[in-house]
Amino acid sequence: MSKLAELDWNRPRKPDRVTAMRQIIDEVKAEFPLYEPSTFICGSNIDCQGCPKKLLELVDGEISYWEHAMAKGVIPNFEQIRRFGKTCLGVKRGLARNNLLKSQKNQDQS
Repeated sequence: MSKLAELDWNRPRKPDRVTAMRQIIDEVKAEFPLYEPSTFICGSNIDCQGCPKKLLELVDGEISYWEHAMAKGVIPNFEQIRRFGKTCLGVKRGLARNNLLKSQKNQDQS
């Protein structure tokens, strides 16, 4: 066996498109406070930058769509994966501005 063939064999493979989308969804579910009641409070007494409630509803809708679509056999293309990841990154920034990320809350408590 040649050295080149051996290197290719031992190299980890990239995930397929469905696995990549599922990994993003799992990471978002772990980090974003999607279903915590404190994120759904709106009113004039709250100092928000952007609307965390609307941002989380946007991501939750996308997650629901992709989970259902992939269960039906739809395979996301690279552009759809990129766009979903970019949306989640923007929402993450908005949540960070409002101190709503789970990772930030854990750091603040330490």
